[in-house]
Amino acid sequence: MRVLLLGTAAGGGFPQWNCACPLCRRARAGRLPGRTQDCVAVSGDSRSWWLLNASPDLGAQLLAAPELAPGPGPRDTPLRGVLLTDAEADHTLGLPLLRGGPGLEVLATSTVLGAVPLRDAIDRYTPWRWTALVPGGAAHELVGGLSVTVHQLGSKAPKFVDSPATDGSWVSALRIAEPATGAALLYAPCFGRWTPALDALVAGVDCALLDGTFLSADELGTRAPGARAQRSMGHLPISGPDGSLSALARHPRVRRIYTHLNNTNPLLDPASAAHTELKAAGVELLPDGTELALP
Repeated sequence: MRVLLLGTAAGGGFPQWNCACPLCRRARAGRLPGRTQDCVAVSGDSRSWWLLNASPDLGAQLLAAPELAPGPGPRDTPLRGVLLTDAEADHTLGLPLLRGGPGLEVLATSTVLGAVPLRDAIDRYTPWRWTALVPGGAAHELVGGLSVTVHQLGSKAPKFVDSPATDGSWVSALRIAEPATGAALLYAPCFGRWTPALDALVAGVDCALLDGTFLSADELGTRAPGARAQRSMGHLPISGPDGSLSALARHPRVRRIYTHLNNTNPLLDPASAAHTELKAAGVELLPDGTELALP
């Protein structure tokens, strides 16, 4: 299985367009590497590729990845579709950029599919297949030798959804498997708490791409202080006794990688003490454009 990290930043990217925090200022000055908004591409045969979420930066991300270039025909594309973890704008606004792509398929829970922004407009160009996945259900086979199962992590709906169902499968993890080799990837860029179910999912894969949005509970300062605020945003902090890094210590066999970093996260500075601590714990933070090979 091939895995391309097309983007690794949270909503707004890094630097964020409307932020003048010290990290963003340093990135604008070229002293820290920039990052585009979180998006991943996976393939089991190097010919058929699936996107994990579709970021607003998708156009630039596709142009930067030779593996995803069109051809050999004028309108041929190696893209087969998109797997969504949720309906947030940061993870779905890349879909309209793919409009007119024939034969594409979008897979997610029925709750998410019903809330995808601009879905009706997209189908007016070239109708796509919209396939509902059942959380905890059987694996769904993907073109190219991969399969996917979806696992509910939360019920926090996007802000643009009016009167959302509170028990809906709004936030999920994707487990991508390659049956021929037994390789497995977990993609979970958003979760508000570490549960036994998430622990079991991490234990059962070769590599886990996980929510690294915030380093600490008080990272946003006076705008949203405290762990409760971070969790209310749907993101469990990395540090602290109840943070995700502590939980990941139980899984040294698994390749563990943080993604979806907010522009305020000190880990964005490779020279920071937080980055050194992360490396010592055996957990990775990789740049945009990195390719992983599993197993």
